[in-house]
Amino acid sequence: MTYIRPKFRHPQLPKNNLGYTLAYYEGALSTLCAGCGHDSISAGVVQACYDLNIEPHKLAKLSGIGCSSKTPAYFLSNSHGFNSVHGRMPSVATGANLANRDLIYFGVSGDGDTASIGMGQFVHAVRRNLNMVYIVMNNGCYGLTKGQDSATADYGSKNKSGNVNLFESIDLASLAIELGATFVAQSFSGDKAQMVPLMKAAISHPGFAFINIISPCVTFNNNMGSTKSYDFVREHVEATSTIDFVPTMKEISVDYKEGTVKQVKMHDGSVISLQKLSDAWDPLDRQSAMNAIINAKAKQEILTGLLYLNPDSQDLHSLLQTSDKPLNEMGEKELCPGNDALTEINAGLR
Repeated sequence: MTYIRPKFRHPQLPKNNLGYTLAYYEGALSTLCAGCGHDSISAGVVQACYDLNIEPHKLAKLSGIGCSSKTPAYFLSNSHGFNSVHGRMPSVATGANLANRDLIYFGVSGDGDTASIGMGQFVHAVRRNLNMVYIVMNNGCYGLTKGQDSATADYGSKNKSGNVNLFESIDLASLAIELGATFVAQSFSGDKAQMVPLMKAAISHPGFAFINIISPCVTFNNNMGSTKSYDFVREHVEATSTIDFVPTMKEISVDYKEGTVKQVKMHDGSVISLQKLSDAWDPLDRQSAMNAIINAKAKQEILTGLLYLNPDSQDLHSLLQTSDKPLNEMGEKELCPGNDALTEINAGLR
């Protein structure tokens, strides 16, 4: 059996503005279980990067350990990639970002990789507002080790063995908002129409962009009693808004009733159009976003869409006032300016 995709493609496949077909953004054939939601997320990444006309070599994909962390092999085979240690992806992403700020950083993690062993790493990546997209493929279990409950499994839910979870779950979306993340969204792996625009917006956001995607495990956590199963999510999903991502290169006109649309302009000029379902929820207000998540959880609803956005985000490079020139492009004279420069720096610290 081979995991290499066949090279043949239909000669009339459409191309984006760079002249690439969708196939150029694909990776190897997936080895995940048939029907795994993670594969839908990988397909979403491929579509988002194709639509945004991203040069694959200008993107770095990073991951930890777990079913989700295998997925970078299944998309963007022409991009840079690094598969790190369990839970340590954020620190690797931080180092890479500080060395080369010109790349787009795309981190992929799981609920075990982020909410357990990698929690400390996740927390500090958020508070530093590292300029990256951070996706959690959240299935509420450890799929590689036969389906034990993870830290995001809901209290009272049942796993495939029939055991009831006795512990409260960690809500990664509300945690990210509380820690100061400047872009927070949730989606469902089976909702491509919502997921892809969220990914596009996250890629264009200048700061830490977090997307928690419920992705049912078809083998170990798609049973009656699980709150991460396909049936439960479909019955309890509550979309915050109808979302579209509009690149600035295309002029559009909209005709909506007054008061139903909120347009948020990003720093690069791109726009997210939000059709609000509730007047009591404001995606630019952290407290309002937190209340929306808490209220949805109380009603056993899974709130999806763009939950919170800070349009005035300053990423880690802006906060540290680093050089505009990436460190990996600097020569010896710039990196080692000599004793006089060091003496001047030391004098400024006295």
